[in-house]
Amino acid sequence: MSDPTAAGDGTAETAPVPAKAPGGVTLRGTPVAPGLALGTVHRKDHDVLRAPPTRVPLEQVERELNRFHRSLTESKREIDALKSRLAGRVPVEQIRILDTHLAYLKDSVFLADVENLILNEQMSLEAAIGKVVADFDRIFRLVASETLRERAVDLRDVGIRVLRNLERDAAPEGAGVAAPQEYVLVARELSIVDMFNLAHESVLAIATEEGGLTSHAAILARTMRIPTLTGVAGLLDAAREGSHAIVDATEGVIRLDADEVVRAQYGSRSKAEREVPAAATETPAWARRAPRTRDGTTVEISAAAGNLPEVDAAANLGLAAIGLYRTELLYLLEREQPSLESLAAHYASVVEHARGAGVTFRLLHVDSSLEVGYLHEAREMNPALGRTGVRCLLSRESVLRRQLQALLRAQPADGDARLRIAVPFVVDCGDLRRLKEILFEERYALRRAGVAFQEVVELGAIIETPASVLGARDLAREADFLLVGLDSLQQYLLAADRENHALAPAFESLHPFVLRALASIVEAAEQAGRPLSVFGVTVADPVNVPFLVGVGVKHFTLAASAIGDFVAALTRIDARGARRAAALASRASSIAETQTFVDGYRHGLIR
Repeated sequence: MSDPTAAGDGTAETAPVPAKAPGGVTLRGTPVAPGLALGTVHRKDHDVLRAPPTRVPLEQVERELNRFHRSLTESKREIDALKSRLAGRVPVEQIRILDTHLAYLKDSVFLADVENLILNEQMSLEAAIGKVVADFDRIFRLVASETLRERAVDLRDVGIRVLRNLERDAAPEGAGVAAPQEYVLVARELSIVDMFNLAHESVLAIATEEGGLTSHAAILARTMRIPTLTGVAGLLDAAREGSHAIVDATEGVIRLDADEVVRAQYGSRSKAEREVPAAATETPAWARRAPRTRDGTTVEISAAAGNLPEVDAAANLGLAAIGLYRTELLYLLEREQPSLESLAAHYASVVEHARGAGVTFRLLHVDSSLEVGYLHEAREMNPALGRTGVRCLLSRESVLRRQLQALLRAQPADGDARLRIAVPFVVDCGDLRRLKEILFEERYALRRAGVAFQEVVELGAIIETPASVLGARDLAREADFLLVGLDSLQQYLLAADRENHALAPAFESLHPFVLRALASIVEAAEQAGRPLSVFGVTVADPVNVPFLVGVGVKHFTLAASAIGDFVAALTRIDARGARRAAALASRASSIAETQTFVDGYRHGLIR
């Protein structure tokens, strides 16, 4: 059942359940991992973290402490077993997510906080864990950043795992609802604990009522190709245990209890999709020729990546470049700043795995919500508008200099290779000029030390702030290349949080003012003779592709997993019609008017 206390916080309580139709009850959500699956619903919606604040008699305190440590031991055993099951199925970097969970099971602060509540306040174990996790969870709820926000989420998963073990110990033998061997997981939030267990059950798809796009569970769902939807309003009210579910995470819908005709139609498509990954691993046909529109306009495509498996996936497609490599991973795995040697070794591995493709490294882009102690002493009032990106790095020059030196050392020393560095959260040319000064100083220091390094450095500006849009012409003259972070740019221009499901309609298509801003950036780059690329989740949406092509974007940077669908959308586009549609849409005065042009283009009314 849906928790009645959730009313008013933007969750399911206000959403009406649609009437029964041949297609079943249809609910919409936010796609996390694309794909299609049909199966029986298995609910895991009981929120073990909302235990009432019960107290225990003094003589039972020791019993509660013993229960705690027994459950910790069992949780450690489960995670070790899960790591063994996932070995070879997911990249090593993602299995390390579970090492973070193991670390929390041994974390002295977590253990002491729970034990103190039991000893000093005679709180029951369930209530003590719930309170400790809730304190961290509150931080997660308030975070405004769209980058990784995992620490509170990881501790929440660990708390759930410990409490689920306590529930199993307390339950009478045979109690509870047995899960089918294959099922569609329906839950309040996306949790690694609920995704995997040790009973060899198979999760066909996942749908959750809450949750964002960036959690560790979402990363694993994408890697393992489990179709996943989050933010499905009304889900727990509509989905009963044992209901039949069709999860179409490509279209962003879940259909509950559809009739047999509809199930059969989806079933044939599901079978076809399941057979695709089993095909030979040869380079797909679309990757063996230059991507172009239906009328022959050629565009460039490069890959966006944030770890070595993603670089490998891009290299396997034969792409000419890694257009954006996000460098945050090493900084978020440990509490201490990565050493110069570990950074240089990692960046060298990225270059090696790229197999001759050029790599553009984005400098560290972390705000205070991630609580990286050597970057921020405390969480700022508004992290997304605080010290983040280059603003943060220039306030912590020792961190910036170490990263720049590692990048300089990681590059091959041949004359043809070029080091490309993208600067995030640029506001004006002063940011780039100071970066150039520091780069000069670091190259000079390496030269004096006799260390081999890359002499030629191209410095690019990432345009994602309103100020950088207004100053695009100046930045184009100052920088060697430009990138547009379309997700962030749209969010800042519209003053709308992409992770807020209530604001989702603002992102269903490109706002006309965003299109105007993008057209002005394209024009500035062309006049200055600077390469320009656009990246972000928004870029891969087939609805947006014609309009991006129409405003003159010729280079797109996408996750390797999204490129196939992007190319398929591109081949359906007539570039001349796209230019006319983009010109009309950008002259609109509201998102509703733009949506009219989107529909007109989609149905062939604009040519």
